[in-house]
Amino acid sequence: MSKPPLTLYLAAPRGFCAGVDRAIKIVEMALRKWGAPVFVRHEIVHNKFVVDGLKRQGAVFVEELRDCPDDRPVIFSAHGVPKSVPVEATRRQMVWVDATCPLVSKVHIEAERHSKAGLQMVMIGHAGHPETLGTMGQLPQGEVLLVETAEDVAGLQVRDPEKLAYITQTTLSVDDTAGIVAALQDRFSAIQSPRKEDICYATTNRQQAVKAIAPKADAMLVIGAPNSSNSRRLVEVGAAAGCGYAKLVQRGADIDWQALDGIGSVGITAGASAPQALVAEVIDAFRDRFEVTVELVETAVEDVEFKVPRILRARG
Repeated sequence: MSKPPLTLYLAAPRGFCAGVDRAIKIVEMALRKWGAPVFVRHEIVHNKFVVDGLKRQGAVFVEELRDCPDDRPVIFSAHGVPKSVPVEATRRQMVWVDATCPLVSKVHIEAERHSKAGLQMVMIGHAGHPETLGTMGQLPQGEVLLVETAEDVAGLQVRDPEKLAYITQTTLSVDDTAGIVAALQDRFSAIQSPRKEDICYATTNRQQAVKAIAPKADAMLVIGAPNSSNSRRLVEVGAAAGCGYAKLVQRGADIDWQALDGIGSVGITAGASAPQALVAEVIDAFRDRFEVTVELVETAVEDVEFKVPRILRARG
């Protein structure tokens, strides 16, 4: 029996960003340099497939520094950590490596610079997300106020409305964040903005590709983990851009074929922490059931690369 035809619109860019690629490389290099086990505080990136692969190589993932022994190296995840974590690791004379994405570190530096200038910070982000916790943890308690929605802005209790600046999580929806920024600027006319957009290039590029695909696709699948902020935002962006069915899947086995019955086109993208192997797995799952035509939808070309920390490049 012949297979029904299906067009797959494949987003480009998609999948790993430079910060995720660097973080994974840091764990692999640490294992080669010091041998197993190497401890990692929090998931290095939010993807089970990636984490499980590193576990097989000898990485041990823990939630807190207290779960790590003093005599083994520890790596801090790409999302960043509160300032107290490396301070404690140093006090314990541990070997530690910071895999924080340089674009997240940029936000940390920005927050400290504003604080030294006497400004109170407003952070746009998701409560409880590791990146938000890490960024807010760069300054003393109370110096960073968190808002998640434009509605939250009305309830902000600030120390001095004339001495404020805002920063953002790097993996937010570009459009939603613009609405929150507008609300902040409307209420606090003197609030200072980042010198350069805090939402990272990879988040922005992946959202733009989804916006290009969504209006012409019957369905949109985002490959990524449920705890991946940037992946969940891609689902929201796809739905907002006109795709009637936008879903997050971790891999091919998660596809709801019943929901896709009778469709003629599907958009496929992957969050910044999802490897290409999972994209190939999803495409193969469609090829098993359809006569597939793949159409690449490229909206940007990425050539960003970040160096790994010097401790891993040095011999000995």
